[in-house]
Amino acid sequence: MPDRLHPLLAEWPRCAGKPVKLQVSNSAVASLHRGHPWLYAERIKQESHRGQPGDLAVVFDAKKRFVAVGLYDPLSPIRMRALRASKPGPIDRSFFAERIRKALLRRRSLLQTQTDGYRMIHGESDGLPGLVIDRYAETAVVKLYSCAWLPHLSDCLECLLEQQPLARIVLRLSRGMKQHPDQLRGLEDGQIIYGAPIRATLTCRENGLIFEVDPLRGQKTGFFLDQRDNRARVERLAKGRRVLNVFSYNGGFSLAAARGGATEVTSLDQSGPALESSVRNFALNADIPAVAKARHLTIEGDAFKALAELVKQGERYQLVIIDPPAFAVRRSQVKEALNAYGRLARLGVKLLEPGGDIVLASCSNPVSPEAFRRTVCDAAAGVGRPLQQIEETGHALDHPLDFAESRYLKCLFCKA
Repeated sequence: MPDRLHPLLAEWPRCAGKPVKLQVSNSAVASLHRGHPWLYAERIKQESHRGQPGDLAVVFDAKKRFVAVGLYDPLSPIRMRALRASKPGPIDRSFFAERIRKALLRRRSLLQTQTDGYRMIHGESDGLPGLVIDRYAETAVVKLYSCAWLPHLSDCLECLLEQQPLARIVLRLSRGMKQHPDQLRGLEDGQIIYGAPIRATLTCRENGLIFEVDPLRGQKTGFFLDQRDNRARVERLAKGRRVLNVFSYNGGFSLAAARGGATEVTSLDQSGPALESSVRNFALNADIPAVAKARHLTIEGDAFKALAELVKQGERYQLVIIDPPAFAVRRSQVKEALNAYGRLARLGVKLLEPGGDIVLASCSNPVSPEAFRRTVCDAAAGVGRPLQQIEETGHALDHPLDFAESRYLKCLFCKA
C-alpha cells in the first residue's frame, strides 16, 4: 500500500482482555441461532464481567453450549453484534478478509454498468453488523454505528485495501458514537484516515450519469446510493413528460428523468445548497443531449407547503416523485410518520394529470411495507384519485436483505 492508515487507527490498542461470557434468555438464543445479528442488553441474564467496546463476547445457552460470538459494546442498547452463530471460530484478520471478499463478489456485476458509486459493505446483511462502506470512484466512506468496531477497524481496512485498491478512505461516525468522544481517542466525523486530502469536487458515476459527492458533510455517506435502481426506472417513465421531484436533494431522480427525455423537471427541496448541487449535476451531464434539452427548475421550501401552493396554482405534472427522509426511526413515531405519508400522497395525486405516474418512497424502518402501502392508497382514494397498477420495488443488490430489519426502503410505482 502506498500510504498507511491514520496513526490513530494503525496504533489503536487491540483487545487483550478475556472474552465477555454472556448468558441470555431462551428467546435470544433462538434468535441468534436463526442468524439475527443483534443481542439487546435487556435479554442478557448474566455477564462474566464488564468489558470494553470491541471486546469479543461469547453467548452460551442454559446448558453452557456455544450460541454465538460477536463484538461487545457496553455503551449501546445492542450489547453484542454477532459475527458467528451456532458454530464457533476465530474472529481475526482472516475472518474479516473473507467477509469482505464475499461482499465484494456480490457486487461484481455493478462494474459492468458504468457505475462506480455503490455500497461495498452493507453491515448486518454482509455479516459485519454496524459497519457500512460506500465507494465513490476511488474514495471509500466508512460509516460506523458502534464503538466496538474501533479496535478492529485497522484490520478490516487493510483487508479491504488489499482486495480493492483505493485512493482515499473517509470516516463517518453515527450520532450515538459522537456522544462518547472519550472512546474516539481523537478520531472525528469526516476525518480522512487513508490517502490524500480532498482538494477538488469528488464525483461518481451511476449508470453513466455523473454526480458530485460530499463524503465529509453530505447526508448518509455523501449520496443516496440505495435508490439507484428506482432512479433507472424513473428514467424509463419520463419521456416527453413534465416531472416534479419532491425532496430532491441533489437531483438524482431529476437527472435520471432528464436523461429519459423529460421536457421539464422541477426539483423541490428545503435545502438551498442541495438544490445548487442539483444544478451543478445537470451541468456535469450537459454533454448528454436529453439532459441539455430538458428544462430544469428548482423550488426551495418546505415540501408540504410548496406542494399545497402548487396545487393552489393549478400546476399539473405527468410524473411525480416523492422520496422524503425518514419520518420515523422509532416505533413511537410510526403513527406520525404515516400521517405525513398520507398528506404527501394526497398532495401528490392532486398535482398529477389523469393517467400520470406517481412514485412514493419511504425509508422509515419502523414503518412496514404493508402499512405504508395501505396509508398512501387510502389517502389517494380519499381525494378521488385511487392508485392503480401498483408495483413495489425492492432493494438494489448492493443493499441486500438478509434479515428483517434491513428492509427499510419501500418504493411504490403507481398510476392515478
